[in-house]
Amino acid sequence: MPVLQNLLDALRTRTVEVIDLTAPLHSGTPVLQLPPQFANASPFGVTEISRYDDRGPAWYWNNIQTSEHTGTHFDAPVHWVTAKDGEDIAQVPAARLVAPAAVLDFSAECEKNPDFLLEIDHVRAWESEHGPLPEGGWLLYRTGWDSRSEDAAAFLNADETGSHTPGISVECAKWLAEEAPVMGLGAETVGTDAGAAHSFDPPFPCHSYMLGAGKYGLTQLQNLAQLPPTGAVVIAGPLPIVGGSGSPARVLALVEP
Repeated sequence: MPVLQNLLDALRTRTVEVIDLTAPLHSGTPVLQLPPQFANASPFGVTEISRYDDRGPAWYWNNIQTSEHTGTHFDAPVHWVTAKDGEDIAQVPAARLVAPAAVLDFSAECEKNPDFLLEIDHVRAWESEHGPLPEGGWLLYRTGWDSRSEDAAAFLNADETGSHTPGISVECAKWLAEEAPVMGLGAETVGTDAGAAHSFDPPFPCHSYMLGAGKYGLTQLQNLAQLPPTGAVVIAGPLPIVGGSGSPARVLALVEP
């Protein structure tokens, strides 16, 4: 097919580049910390099975332990109670794993205020400059938070009042779920919601509204600074865990330099 051959040629000649949006996955990868009355996810772990030894002389392999929502990961609708009868991660159509992206950069605002919230007016202003959000695509929210990803304390940014990380306002989350043409939201933080979102009404509005509307989430993304405001294509590859609420994912972007 000429279109696919053209893509292969563009990749070979680097007129299209592949940007990795995925955080390395290791035992120090930050994991969401819920209050002690709730069950928490396990950190990522590796247990060696064999490594060219008497347990297996010619091969090296490991068992891994992780939650569905550790590291860079994909939230399926069924992750939240508002979509308890919705798609699990194995039911997400493969065609939806390749989609256009809009990148909204509010890293300067988040540097000044870690509790910064994206509002509808911010999105409208972005659209007035760059055009409408992509139909069936991703809104990728750049906050600069990926610079903290190797320091769990800085990444979660918690004090005696709770976590302080940027997110989306209640009104904006509802608008993105019910009116915006995007199919999902991507963020650099540990989840798609702000650190203070447990105190919002409803709590965790991105999860509540977006997943409740059958839309998706991508979290703990990196390298959004390397993407243009429009024109990138995102390839998100979660594991098809039957009945799963989400999955760690390798997330790539195709861009024209």
